[in-house]
Amino acid sequence: MNPPARGGPGAIRLIGGRWKRTRLAVPASPGLRPTPDRVRETLFNWLGQDLAGWRCLDAFAGTGALGLEAASRGAASVLMVERDRQLLQALRATVERLHAQDVVTLLQGDGLASLRALPQASLDLVFLDPPYDSGLLLPALEAAARALRPGGLVYAEDRRPLEACPAGLEPWRQARAGAVHAHLLRRAA
Repeated sequence: MNPPARGGPGAIRLIGGRWKRTRLAVPASPGLRPTPDRVRETLFNWLGQDLAGWRCLDAFAGTGALGLEAASRGAASVLMVERDRQLLQALRATVERLHAQDVVTLLQGDGLASLRALPQASLDLVFLDPPYDSGLLLPALEAAARALRPGGLVYAEDRRPLEACPAGLEPWRQARAGAVHAHLLRRAA
């Protein structure tokens, strides 16, 4: 488990957009490891800072840092799926505090099942940061390939580099920060 990024124990901060510097609670939860600030900064430099009109899914939301960063940068809609009730309650409180209900939809449930249930080519960006060693990353990448529009992007994070891309996805960018391997893949046209 990575320690919370700058913001002290139990908190991280959004790094850009209209909610820049907003603190997010990091509840004590086994296996929870928020995406570090440095990795989020790199990711949103790759994506560009303006996500106006983008339709996004944060399939394993956790603290919500990835999905809220997208909403902070103008995404039209962000669906955040989280299985853990405690984490979902913290997310709900943050969304209410930010008055983000018009952009962010929270769903308690299985991120992979939610991704598989989405209409084909319905998303511009998918965030995949499932629990390490859960075996969920590859099936989630396969489901994301179907749910993304041509040219859409999927961010995948794991403790190991991706060995292969599922059909329909091609590597675009990658980085490593400490124990985090970050990959940005593009849906083939």
